Amino acid sequence: MVILVFLICHWYLALFCQTFFLHRYAAHASFEMSPFWEKFFFVFSYLVTGSAFISPRAYAITHRMHHAHTDTELDPHSPHHQNTVMKMMWRTRNFVLEIFKNTMEIDPKFSKNVPDWPWFDKIANSQTSRIIWVLLYISFYAKFAPNAWYFLFLPFTVAMGPIQGAIINWCAHKYGYRNFEQKNKSTNLLRIDLIFLGESYHHNHHKYPSALNLAMRRYEFDPVYHIIRLFDKLGVVRIQKNKTVIEELDKNAQSALSA
Repeated sequence: MVILVFLICHWYLALFCQTFFLHRYAAHASFEMSPFWEKFFFVFSYLVTGSAFISPRAYAITHRMHHAHTDTELDPHSPHHQNTVMKMMWRTRNFVLEIFKNTMEIDPKFSKNVPDWPWFDKIANSQTSRIIWVLLYISFYAKFAPNAWYFLFLPFTVAMGPIQGAIINWCAHKYGYRNFEQKNKSTNLLRIDLIFLGESYHHNHHKYPSALNLAMRRYEFDPVYHIIRLFDKLGVVRIQKNKTVIEELDKNAQSALSA
């Protein structure tokens, strides 16, 4: 029971960090936060994702490239140009690694105003850090797993973030439904998304990339949108009051990416 509770908590905490901090904040600047809270969520994301931690800077740049080149051969992760999930995610890994190591030439429009904490990123993304986290996970399973079968869940714990990314990036460009006419092949996976915390509204997101609320239809529900609104009231983040009209905001965002 302890392992299952841990897996559920790990799933949602890692997913929250991905959608709230890496995706909506780092990649799309859908809201603002102070330097203190930015560093807080750097650390929180590291503690939650552990061995699967990804540099917010590298994530943001990779994701902006995905929006600029969606479902083309330049897309860092498209299921329409790699024939297996593993090949797609390996391509994504290579993009992220080259960006992190500064071995890829990056157009300045993709790196503008992304959160960056170089020395922390270096430690958190080190091989030593990842090995320590894996050993901690193994120790946790050894202590609390009722039998050896539970160790089958260990790979999901070690690679939680990439697994979540693989599901969305693969499935949400192949299966599901569409609300808008778009040139790309993005889709929405779930009508009420409590499993992916709103991330499965991938088609909606491609229509309005910087929108705070990824849910667009009456029956859709994005839980993280309401958390962001709460954080705004508490002073953790600042919703940009002069950008409440998502059509105008995302028109500007798309123009910046395609310029």
